[in-house]
Amino acid sequence: MRRAIDSQPIAALLTTIALLSACASSTPTPTPAATTATRATDRVEAALASPAIRAALAPTGALRIAAYAGSPTSLVRRSGSDEVSGMSVDVGRELARRLGVPARIVELERVEQVVEALRSGQADLTITNASPARAALVDFTEPPLVAIELGYLVMPGSPIAAIDDVDRPGVKVGVSQGSSSQAALAKAYRAATLVPAPSLRVAGEWLQERRIDAFATNKGVLFQLADSLPGARVLDGRWGTESLALAVPKGRDAGKAWLTDVVTGIRQDGFVARAAQRAGLRGLASAESR
Repeated sequence: MRRAIDSQPIAALLTTIALLSACASSTPTPTPAATTATRATDRVEAALASPAIRAALAPTGALRIAAYAGSPTSLVRRSGSDEVSGMSVDVGRELARRLGVPARIVELERVEQVVEALRSGQADLTITNASPARAALVDFTEPPLVAIELGYLVMPGSPIAAIDDVDRPGVKVGVSQGSSSQAALAKAYRAATLVPAPSLRVAGEWLQERRIDAFATNKGVLFQLADSLPGARVLDGRWGTESLALAVPKGRDAGKAWLTDVVTGIRQDGFVARAAQRAGLRGLASAESR
């Protein structure tokens, strides 16, 4: 006589086998923290430069960063220390790190010399106003890093109390020699006289000596300069804005796409904002007011 088979133990066994197979074949769902960390790692690895890009952007084997002292957009020194910071310095060093080459600071007196250093092959990179005139001399990356207001610095007793008081007969306004401010105001003024200064240090001395009634440039420089001049103040309002962007010599086309990707990334992840804060950069233009 054929014995009947109990189906319940077999059904239980089959269910257990199915569950074990599902566990073995399934992929664990990553946690949000793990996903974020992976994406961050992917971004860093994607930002690292190839040998061809490294050769294009740092042909001497080091990334030579052109900067001029006294401007938080470029280079500033901590009081009583050789430590330097600034937008050009900090962003340049980060790019050198990603390129896998040493960073070398090429320090100059004014922005005109910085641009010329790129033109003459003495430097590889800087941050400066991306004006049309400068775009004819060097190549700029897009998007710009920051936008900053342009204004005036005056001393106590200056005949200038407000921006509307500037363009009058007898008023002398200092500007950095060869700067975009000099070019712009030369076209805008009808009565005031421009006085080009060879350096920001000299501009400060001229303000104290009353050789000029005001000094005009971006507010990042003006606030920095005002800190060293008792009683100096930056006038309310602005006469324009400028967009600061990464500049490289002409002919570095092989590195352009890489630079664009890196600049976009360091803006989005907050590196640019942190560099501005470390440098004490003030006078930034809000997105609504540009």
